[in-house]
Amino acid sequence: MRSTLRALLFATVLPLALSAQPAAPTSVASGGARSFAPLRLARIDSLVNRLIADRRIPGAVVMLVRDGRVEYHTAYGYRDLGTKAPMRRDDIFRIASQTKAITSLAAMMLWEEGRFALDDPIAKYLPEFETQRVLTKFNPADSSYEAKPSLRRTTVRQLFTHTSGLDYADIGSDEFRAIYNKAGLTALGLEGDVLADKVRILATLPLKFEPGERFNYSLSVDVLGRLIEVWSGMPLDRFFRTRIFEALRMDDTWFELPADRRGRLVALHSEKDGTVEATHDTQGGMHPDFPARRVTYFSGGGGLSGTTADYARFLQLFLNGGELDGVRLVSRKTVELMLTNQIPRLQPAFGLGFALETPENDFRQVLSDGSFEWGGAFATTYWTDPKEHLIGLVYTNVLGSTAGLGDLFKVLVYSAMR
Repeated sequence: MRSTLRALLFATVLPLALSAQPAAPTSVASGGARSFAPLRLARIDSLVNRLIADRRIPGAVVMLVRDGRVEYHTAYGYRDLGTKAPMRRDDIFRIASQTKAITSLAAMMLWEEGRFALDDPIAKYLPEFETQRVLTKFNPADSSYEAKPSLRRTTVRQLFTHTSGLDYADIGSDEFRAIYNKAGLTALGLEGDVLADKVRILATLPLKFEPGERFNYSLSVDVLGRLIEVWSGMPLDRFFRTRIFEALRMDDTWFELPADRRGRLVALHSEKDGTVEATHDTQGGMHPDFPARRVTYFSGGGGLSGTTADYARFLQLFLNGGELDGVRLVSRKTVELMLTNQIPRLQPAFGLGFALETPENDFRQVLSDGSFEWGGAFATTYWTDPKEHLIGLVYTNVLGSTAGLGDLFKVLVYSAMR
């Protein structure tokens, strides 16, 4: 990793000043927006309010943290278009694939304890993966297939980087959506499902390609979550709670929301013909209010819900080189490794849990070289810019959103920067 990134990334940053008080359902800037030009920052208000007026999104919460200070934390619109209940800054969102970075951190905490090596075959810990096959022929009429023995064995590192050869249930290729569906696999699991059981089924199914051959977004991090259970000897939800969330004071991030937090879960919306509406029907077996129901399948790839404030604390840990408020979860060298491109011969640039901004792809967007980012299927987006000591988050909960809020938000944030 480049020396300039090292110097900027691992500087000590002041602890976050995140209020635990309920937020007013109005646009409020916290900390005086000292790092941004107020008139230019107001463009964010205009953008989000326009998208709400056009029924492209129901509402949103945006948050900017710079140099460890909350500079902007604003709620807009409605948490539920059906009831017109106003959005609040402390509302809880389904963060979906933002779960992946938390699972990746959990795994690297165990890596530091010597529980595994990154290039270990996963079959060393999950024997059901000892014999792997690669798809050669698929029959769409009945989802039957043919497969040949794999020449390579999937490694732990390949789970982090989505180069394992796996595909995704519900959102992957046509062939593998059908194969996984026939085997009873879903992206988030159903009530009564158990991670260990579903991973054992996954191990019997073919790979899309030879491990390490290419990047393919997949159930890889769900398998990584199962490995965390094996390495730690505890369910994934308990590991997250006791080793990460309690340490970082992420009190509003859960697989299954406690009863006293369920009233803060925003409604799930879906887009139809360019406008959004509240979603009350089950989607492909997924209940729209799944975080407020009984959760038995702890999806390391997409099962968590939480607030912008909680996730900002998680990201601040990385800006601080693995430590927050005097609590260290990983070393600064482990953070450096996680933010190093692990697949330089492939696209996209990807570390151990994050997509990366590198010199090779830095022309695509305004983020600084060295930034890391991802988002979730329900239209939540985050990024962290070590050069600018900046964290940005924008959350709404819309399944199948085409509003492009995340990309537009980035442009407005950087254009408002002093």
